[in-house]
Amino acid sequence: MMYRWTRATGIMAAMVVIGCGGSEPLTTDSDEQKPRVAYVTNGIADFWTIADAGAKKGAEEFGADLQVLMPANGIGDQKQQIEDLLSQGIDGLAVSPIDPVNQTELLNEVAENTILITHDSDAPESNRQVYIGMDNYLAGRMCGELVEEALPEGGEVMILVGRMEQDNARRRRQGVIDQLMGRPVNADNFDAPGEVIRNDKYVILDTLTDQFDRAKAKANAEDTLSRYPDVPWMVGLFTYNPPLCLESLQQAGKLGQVKVVAFDEAEETLQGITDGSVYGTVVQNPFEYGRQSVRVLVELVGGNKAIIPENLFIDIPARQIRQDNVATYWSELNEKLERK
Repeated sequence: MMYRWTRATGIMAAMVVIGCGGSEPLTTDSDEQKPRVAYVTNGIADFWTIADAGAKKGAEEFGADLQVLMPANGIGDQKQQIEDLLSQGIDGLAVSPIDPVNQTELLNEVAENTILITHDSDAPESNRQVYIGMDNYLAGRMCGELVEEALPEGGEVMILVGRMEQDNARRRRQGVIDQLMGRPVNADNFDAPGEVIRNDKYVILDTLTDQFDRAKAKANAEDTLSRYPDVPWMVGLFTYNPPLCLESLQQAGKLGQVKVVAFDEAEETLQGITDGSVYGTVVQNPFEYGRQSVRVLVELVGGNKAIIPENLFIDIPARQIRQDNVATYWSELNEKLERK
C-alpha cells in the first residue's frame, strides 16, 4: 500500500495527541501552523515514559504538534500505527523499529512519503534520514566493564534480553561479549545465541530472549537459577529484565547472592544499586531521545538538512551508574520527570 499526501492536506487533518495515543481535533489557527510530527516507540515501558516526557518537552520547546504512540502488541501493532500516521498526512516520523530487517520495505515506504528518522534502535538498511541514540555496541562494552569490575576473577554470566531481531539488542549483547572475551572493538562481530562462549576468565552460558513477554522474561530468570544454581551473575539488557531478575532472586531466596548488572533506569534497578543487589547499570538518555527527535523533525520539516551529520548519527552518549553516583542520577531523572 502506498500513501500520497500534501502539506495542505496534512494541515487540514491536524490532530493533537495526549499521552500515548489518544487524540482530539485541533481548533486554533496557531496550532494548525505547527509541524505535525509523531514519535513511535517499540513498546510500553518506564523507559518510554521518560522518552514521552522528553518528546512533549521538545514539542513545547520547538513548536510541534506531537503524537506519541506506544505499540502494546508488537510488530503488527507498530505497523498499523505507522500506516495510520501516513494516512493522516503526518509531516515527520521518528520510530524505534522492532524488527528493522523485516520492516525495511515499510520504512522505505514511509521515507518516500514523509520525513523518517529512527531513534533508540536503528534501521541502517532503510532510507531513514538520521539515527538518534547511542552506539549500542559501545554501550554493551560499558556494560561488560561493569561485569569486569564486579567479577574481576572471572566466572559464569547469563545474558537476558528481549529480542535479537532489534538492532540495538544485537549490538548491545555483542558489546558485552566482546568486552568480556577481551576482543578488539569491532561492531561487526556476531556470536550466535545458543552457544557457550568462553575464555580463560569468563563463561557466557547463553543468551535468553523473551520477545517482550514479561512472563517469559521472568521464566528465563527462574530457569537460569534452576539450571545453574551456582551462577554468580545475570546481565539484563532491556529495561524490564533486571527488575524481573531481582523478583526471581527474591522469590528464590538468592537476592544479594546472585548479583545483577543492568541496562536502563527502571526504579527497581536504581533501588537495587542503592541496596547493593545490582552492581550497576548502563543508562541511556530517553528524555533526550524524545526531545532531540522532535527538534530534528521540526528542523527537517522546515527544510534545514544541515542538522544531519555526515555519518547520519546523532550520538546521545550512555552513562555507567554505580552505587557512588546513583543518588545524584536518580535525583536528576526525577527532576526531568517533575517527580517528587
